Amino acid sequence: MGKRYGLILGILILGIILFLPTPDGLSIAGQRILGILIFSVVIWMTEAVSYPVSSVIIVLLMAFLLGFSPDPSNPVKMLGTSHALKYALSGFSTNAVTLVGGAMFIAVAMVKTGLDERIALVILSRIGTKTNRVLIGVIAVGFILSFFVPSTTARVSCMVPIILGIINSFGVSKNSRFAAVMMIAVAQADSIWNVGIKTAAAQNMIALNFIEKQLGYYISWGEWFIAAAPFAAIMSVVLYFILLKLIPPETKEIAGGKEAVAKALQKLGPMSTDEKKLMVISLGMLFLWSTEKILHPLDTTTITILAVAVMMLPGIGIMDWKYVQNRISWGTLMLFGTGISLGSTILSTKAAHWIAGGIVNKLDLYTMTAFGILAVLSIFLIVIHLGFASATALSAAMIPIMISILQGVNQHQAINVVGMTMILQYVICFGFILPVNAPQNMVVFSTDTVTARDFIRTGIPITIAAYLLILLMAATYWKWLGIIL
Repeated sequence: MGKRYGLILGILILGIILFLPTPDGLSIAGQRILGILIFSVVIWMTEAVSYPVSSVIIVLLMAFLLGFSPDPSNPVKMLGTSHALKYALSGFSTNAVTLVGGAMFIAVAMVKTGLDERIALVILSRIGTKTNRVLIGVIAVGFILSFFVPSTTARVSCMVPIILGIINSFGVSKNSRFAAVMMIAVAQADSIWNVGIKTAAAQNMIALNFIEKQLGYYISWGEWFIAAAPFAAIMSVVLYFILLKLIPPETKEIAGGKEAVAKALQKLGPMSTDEKKLMVISLGMLFLWSTEKILHPLDTTTITILAVAVMMLPGIGIMDWKYVQNRISWGTLMLFGTGISLGSTILSTKAAHWIAGGIVNKLDLYTMTAFGILAVLSIFLIVIHLGFASATALSAAMIPIMISILQGVNQHQAINVVGMTMILQYVICFGFILPVNAPQNMVVFSTDTVTARDFIRTGIPITIAAYLLILLMAATYWKWLGIIL
């Protein structure tokens, strides 16, 4: 029903906004880009069209609606479709899109060589056959793969067949609590480590792009890790206890578990030359990521491009373009670039500042402390995420507005706008509650081992715990780091 009427609803709302009088303090171009934003949110939330198709529609709307509106910097002239297209396509020329594209190449290489599967099985082979230790192993695999596979969906897609194989080898039903707890752990652990590691998720790149372009600060891989990894580590422990409490496995130990994993490892055979090459390249890339701004001046994107180039070199690399081209989700890159374009244009037309001013005045944020502002905006993002199936889309829509809100507050009291924007991006990664809140949730949900009710009853306490931990760390650790003033 939502898909059927989502596009009609989006067009109707866009039409109403276009014909409303332009509010004071907002340009015509600003009003139109806000209409396009709300239209985008509606079709993203209802999934009325696929994400790649939504990207084409949004670019077209920006070209026409902005092209035939007065130039915000010179209202006596029309902006023109050529200039409007520059706005609409600006996101595709950013480092963030290049980095996400590079991450997709790395994910393809992992699947081709089977290195991701080997890493997962080696970790699981070391943990034993007690069900609580298997759960620890699943969470640990999510953590380790987050360093090497910069795509949440790819990591989960790697883990799902491994866990299903273990479940089958154990002779346990797919409808058992053991199967449910392991599968939910796969999705939730990966979502948690999307927060902990800068390169683990595409939505982080959107936020970092806006921070760099609008606030003039580049957050290195190491800076992000120092700030975010403790949060993810604590939440991994919390996840373990919540899942065991709410979905306790039927037995404490499953016979034949170790043999099942050993059999799967034996089936993989010895480590291939390509796996060894990819391991060396991945470790080198991880080393360069973690030492940027410390041992060398290379940024994360340049390092990733270097790794991809080595992977593709004839005679040295592990794959060629013909192999890669049909295995990359080009539609995801389209959504990513369009999302950045949309957010950048909301900022360029001052529409974000207009919204931010209204929110700040309505909530009286000027009188709040940095802690209070973070608490309020975090709840807002958690609630609005319930309607989104993509954290990438949510980041594109909300981070520019969050930056403008924080900049408005900063004019009245000193706050760390960069640090608080980074923390709010952590909150955008909280897709714990509904299967439709994240692609990785849908991958797990499609296995028929978990129900929507399982996600909800575990996701709500996980979200509450994550929110409380955000507040605790804002009052302590992040305050000590200077991220929260």
